Amino acid sequence: MLLKDQLFPTTIYGKDLHLDNDILSNHIIEWSKNDRGMNKTNVNGWHSTTDMHKKPEYKLLIDELYKMQHEIYKEELLDSEPFLGNMWANINYEGGYNMPHVHANSLFSGVYYVKSNPNSGRLVCDDPRTGIQHTMPIRKKINLPKHLLRSVEIEPIPGRLVMFPAWLWHSVSPNLSKDIRISISFNFLQKGLMVWNKNLNKENIK
Repeated sequence: MLLKDQLFPTTIYGKDLHLDNDILSNHIIEWSKNDRGMNKTNVNGWHSTTDMHKKPEYKLLIDELYKMQHEIYKEELLDSEPFLGNMWANINYEGGYNMPHVHANSLFSGVYYVKSNPNSGRLVCDDPRTGIQHTMPIRKKINLPKHLLRSVEIEPIPGRLVMFPAWLWHSVSPNLSKDIRISISFNFLQKGLMVWNKNLNKENIK
């Protein structure tokens, strides 16, 4: 009899929210008209400044982010409390995408989809195991089970909130639609373990 344990899983969490995405979309579009934004991993897109969590118009979403983080803390037996380090909006225009990256100095990262469609660009998460890409075995021509995949694509469903470990390599595939894609990204840290460092000014969290 073949015995097996599937160890060291990478868990990606999802939750569907019931917020007014039209209001969120209008706020973000107006913001983009008055702010040049930042250049990060975005190509042919707008990336807001990362102080979105300080703006009162997004409080309902922020409350939901914290609620889901507390659920994850319970699931993963994490101690202490989460705190939101930063948060920003993304608009990917036609052809826009986000290059592969990780989120340093964070515990969990995530995205909330405000406006999107199946062709506007999927979240692509890559196998994080060191060195595994050096071997590409020949597999049967069938739909592989998830634990054998080297990368996964997550559809950007409006109203869906996704969270994953901040060290997980991820990207966003090109927007192949004629419409814009709007999402909100964020980073959570853990009190007592991490200190948020912005512009080299450290804020002590106790």
